[in-house]
Amino acid sequence: MNKSFLKVLRSGVNTTYQDNGRFGLQHFGISAAGCMDQESFFLANALVRNKIEEGVLEFAYQGPLLKLIKGNTKIAITGDVNFNIINSKKEITNGECNRTYNLKEGEKIDILATKESVYGYLAIEGGFNIKPFFNSISTLVKGKIGPNGGNKIIINDEIAFNKNSSNKSFLSTRILSKKFNAIRVVKGPQYDYFSKLSQKEFFSSNYKVTNLTDRMGMRLEGQRIKNIISTNIRSEGIAKGAIQIPADGQPIILLNDHPTIGGYPKIAYIISADYDSLVQTKPGTNLSFECIELEEAEKLYKEKQDKISKIINSIREIN
Repeated sequence: MNKSFLKVLRSGVNTTYQDNGRFGLQHFGISAAGCMDQESFFLANALVRNKIEEGVLEFAYQGPLLKLIKGNTKIAITGDVNFNIINSKKEITNGECNRTYNLKEGEKIDILATKESVYGYLAIEGGFNIKPFFNSISTLVKGKIGPNGGNKIIINDEIAFNKNSSNKSFLSTRILSKKFNAIRVVKGPQYDYFSKLSQKEFFSSNYKVTNLTDRMGMRLEGQRIKNIISTNIRSEGIAKGAIQIPADGQPIILLNDHPTIGGYPKIAYIISADYDSLVQTKPGTNLSFECIELEEAEKLYKEKQDKISKIINSIREIN
């Protein structure tokens, strides 16, 4: 078979195929999965002129080392990432995020590490040649659902892509760093399960992101939140961004690969506009929370989408 593909020489910490997610299956116990940082995901695709929801490679902390075995392609990496491109003469080019590069047959891309963030993204012109499952190529590792047998990318995997690039232009854009003082939330359905003092302390205290954090959830450590009604509820449907409070009083934030039902009370939900910033927060970082009303959250979501559109429209050709 005459296919264009990259070979995985190092897999990285948590490298998977992801797109915008797999929706409409939560009633079967299948969460949407999808890219953790939607802004970086959309931008990676825009830089290589893909549809913005085309599948990409998502990696955490350390990314993969890939060698282009057959074909030529154009790539872009987004996020806060340290990477190199190594040509056939073993000459090294230090890569820059948020711009495109041509990758020729025999060359390697070495994604060394993320910097002040967790997740990064690699998009390839024309997308990857993989079969979707329920209209998505997102990998849900804990459910073994999606491409690659529902597994992470491993050494010696072959990553096939759809087209050889003849595009000689290079594209770039600038991204302002994502800085925030507090993650904004709206009240959860069991907000009144917690004492008035705990409600106040939740919004006035710092919580540390622990190492017990992955695509499923983020465990926090800090001021204990006291439940005055019941530490368990009848299981109900839940969504990403829910802040559950188990019996030990330490918050757990549910992320993309969350279970579809849960029985812990939820004090709050992360607003969509702040979700990307949340998931890019490294363990050991302190978070605080600010409560806002639903109407403001909806306004901030629209502003975030407008911002992403402006960034995509700012992409320009470079030499």
